[in-house]
Amino acid sequence: MAQANMTGTTIVRAAAAQLSPDLESVGGTLVKVLDAIDEAASKGAELIVFPETFVPYYPYFSFVYPAVACGAEHLRLYEQAVVVPGPITDAVAERARTLSIVVVLGVNERDHGTLYNTQLIFDSDGHLLLKRRKLTPTYHERMIWGQGDASGLKVVDSAVGRVGALACWEHYNPLARYALMTQHEQIHCSQFPGSLVGPVFADQIEVTIRHHALEAGCFVVNATGWLTDSQIESITPDTTLQRALRDGCNTAIISPEGKHLAEPLRKGEGIVIADLDFALITKRKRMMDSVGHYARPELLSLAINDMPAHCCQPLATSAQGHNAQGDEDE
Repeated sequence: MAQANMTGTTIVRAAAAQLSPDLESVGGTLVKVLDAIDEAASKGAELIVFPETFVPYYPYFSFVYPAVACGAEHLRLYEQAVVVPGPITDAVAERARTLSIVVVLGVNERDHGTLYNTQLIFDSDGHLLLKRRKLTPTYHERMIWGQGDASGLKVVDSAVGRVGALACWEHYNPLARYALMTQHEQIHCSQFPGSLVGPVFADQIEVTIRHHALEAGCFVVNATGWLTDSQIESITPDTTLQRALRDGCNTAIISPEGKHLAEPLRKGEGIVIADLDFALITKRKRMMDSVGHYARPELLSLAINDMPAHCCQPLATSAQGHNAQGDEDE
């Protein structure tokens, strides 16, 4: 549970993991997840965040190959994708419960014939608090994942406070971020793939996470993935394309004042750990509360359709249908 300091302010120790997945085995990646949870908990962490779709792995192949050449790898991803709930989520939930730690995990979720970029938040008792799907897969990702909906665009109460999450370029959707801000997010958990695009991607992440911390008046715990040289070579032997799978990593923890709370990690594997003093949230929001005294709801407001999207909707009753027809006739 979150601790209080001598002044009664909540203090949460948070961890962000930068790891390389096992590109051959979902079981291998799961072992790395559980080991990282163990390590973070041994250092007193009460929250750990993993990279985008870390289990079994981010579909890096789709960034360097055209869709017509991705069929075999896409099918392999289907075979190893995570069913929620299922054995993978059960194992993570059990470790979260055993170590009393909140876990934010990115997975490739399989729901029958479709894959989704999904973020899972497990509370410290192992309960799955939230399953949300990335609203709009980006660029090459649209050939891999289906679209999510706003039913998961929620901030949840957890053992470490009010926690929200977005994946990668969802942070470039200001309305999605604002939706979480209106729910008084205290800790924002962001996930990026890492090892993508090049150094400019890390620079963009830096701007993005620090801006959200400032604008939302919350902490940001950001995790990016990492690929080794041998993994990059296994994805593509083309040295020109390999450049697109290097750098782009920036695992970091940011305060509501937009400051790094620990040295960020841009290369290699590791875990960034920092203490989050919730007094900084009040300190920031006293000056600028984007959903309070700094908002102008009579001028600007946000409408959210948070109903789950379904392919099949119940038909209207015959009476309703008759009335609708009657209205048209009139």
